[in-house]
Amino acid sequence: MSSSTDFLMYVPIFSELPMETIESIAKVGTRRTYKKDNLILMEEDSGGALFVIVYGKVKVSRSSGDGKEVILSILGESDFFGEMALLDGQSRSANVVALEDSELFIIRREDFLNLLKQHPEVAISLLQELTQRLRTADMKIKSLTLKDAEGKVATVILQIADDIGKIKQGVVEIEKLPLQQDLASMAGTSRETISRTLHSFAKKGLVEIEGSKLRILNYEKFKELYS
Repeated sequence: MSSSTDFLMYVPIFSELPMETIESIAKVGTRRTYKKDNLILMEEDSGGALFVIVYGKVKVSRSSGDGKEVILSILGESDFFGEMALLDGQSRSANVVALEDSELFIIRREDFLNLLKQHPEVAISLLQELTQRLRTADMKIKSLTLKDAEGKVATVILQIADDIGKIKQGVVEIEKLPLQQDLASMAGTSRETISRTLHSFAKKGLVEIEGSKLRILNYEKFKELYS
């Protein structure tokens, strides 16, 4: 497999496919680059494609009733988005913006639906991924509804760690933590609360903060404390 297409092997819904099928998928998709802060998708737009992140990071958000941004998730390399509108033909349910310079692999709706027909295992993988996302969303809603400010911030940190963190010997490192205002949007709290809580975690020896980098020193312990 060529180095220009091997990124597809790490996309959850394609990872079990044979190499020749992945090569075929690579031929029907197109690549597009987005600069940091570029708008990729807008809420209520029509859905005509599936997006796979080749490199970079994006944020998925919605606008609340009072016009405030509510960040739903941060996605990184090998993640995908756009599948809901792709499957039901409805308008997009969220905004997607590049958090850093990013390259996306884009598959048109017609090509993706043909892929599902020809390879039912992709449909099964997609259902599994959507189910996991739904479970994660349910857990987050419960956590943000029932927990105090510290618990809400911890829930968001754990979500980001699961999304884009890298684990090694029990330590999870988040290379580029989102801005504190973005974290506040995700946690439904204020930027001041984010700052205060992160420093509290550091004082307790739970995390290390170095510029935009955050390390959870004992991921399992942190998860046990705040899950």
